[in-house]
Amino acid sequence: MKLVERYIFLRALKVAAATLAIAVAIAWTTQVLGRINLVTDSGQTALTFLSLATLLLPTMIPVVAPFAVIIGATQALSSMNQDSELSVIAAAGAGRMTIIRPVMLLAVLMAIFSFAVDVVVEPAARQRVREIIATSHADLLSSVIQEGSFRRIEDGLYVQVSDRLPDGRLGGIVVADSREKDVDLLFYAKEGDIQHVDGGQVLLMRDGEVHRKAPGGDVSVIRFVSYAFDLSGFASKTGEIYFSPKDRSLAYLLDPPPNDRIVQRSPRLYTAEAHRVLSEWLYSIVFGLFALAAAGDVRSHREARIHPMVTAIAVALIARWQGYVVTDKVEESLDFVPWVYAMIAGNILFALYFILSGRAMTPPADWFGKIGGAFAALTGRRAEAVDAPGTVGGRP
Repeated sequence: MKLVERYIFLRALKVAAATLAIAVAIAWTTQVLGRINLVTDSGQTALTFLSLATLLLPTMIPVVAPFAVIIGATQALSSMNQDSELSVIAAAGAGRMTIIRPVMLLAVLMAIFSFAVDVVVEPAARQRVREIIATSHADLLSSVIQEGSFRRIEDGLYVQVSDRLPDGRLGGIVVADSREKDVDLLFYAKEGDIQHVDGGQVLLMRDGEVHRKAPGGDVSVIRFVSYAFDLSGFASKTGEIYFSPKDRSLAYLLDPPPNDRIVQRSPRLYTAEAHRVLSEWLYSIVFGLFALAAAGDVRSHREARIHPMVTAIAVALIARWQGYVVTDKVEESLDFVPWVYAMIAGNILFALYFILSGRAMTPPADWFGKIGGAFAALTGRRAEAVDAPGTVGGRP
């Protein structure tokens, strides 16, 4: 690699890496905040929470990586054009490949990285996240008991907890049990906790009393120091781990077992996900070409045109939207499978047209005049309506 090419590559790489880190951090924060209640409510440790948060990172990289490429390459090339560096490179006799090679090298490396994450890292991370969530759900504390509200465990049995103490204890426990015909039981306890006994779950209440209403209407009150209420028979069965197509490896997606529940119900879900994995990494290359088409040429500062990054990202969003739509259509019919790759090939040819022809991928210059004229005409009519004789502020 020549010195100039290395300079362009490193400059684009720095911006792309920073963009990738910032975008992943933002997306990661939103995902973690959406799951923080799940982990804290189930009494999990801080280490479990950090493990869950870390495992969410690989799921965002394949989506963000192509946009990191287009932002990094476009920003680097636009800055070099503004600093007249592209003009100096062209005047020195360097061909266009001097600019194309480092950008495409960045795009290819990001594509390989994205593919490795999508195929190897992300499925394993997603499966581990499912296991952590299933473990949390399996705890009765997270599945049926929540602070400050009555939760129905089954017909006639309700549990309410006033406070969730930091050490895992429960404060202000109320249990209403009317499952037995004509008999109502009401348990009050100052505190308690969930304990696992012989593979089951027991609500151990301390310092409380039981109010029992007999069929004849008589009420008896019994105070207790501790009382064990067996809840193991009502524990949620959500501890069973369910893997969606996004959680499966590429090998599993391409050849799922016949007894898989998703295969029996909707086998095209696996097919759609497999082609998403096989096509998603290519968008880094497509977006690299978009960056070259939008900002890879020498342009005068006097030219009235939209900033290349705006144009490149707008086209990239449209291309990515096309990919999502067609991939989702595979779930309805396998006839859309060729279109997944046809869309990518079409976008590559679209970008190559501008690169090979030397034209900048930007809206025509007369668009600015038309937009400005329409805006001036619209604002002019409004001004006339406001300043018309016999009116004040547009009103008679």
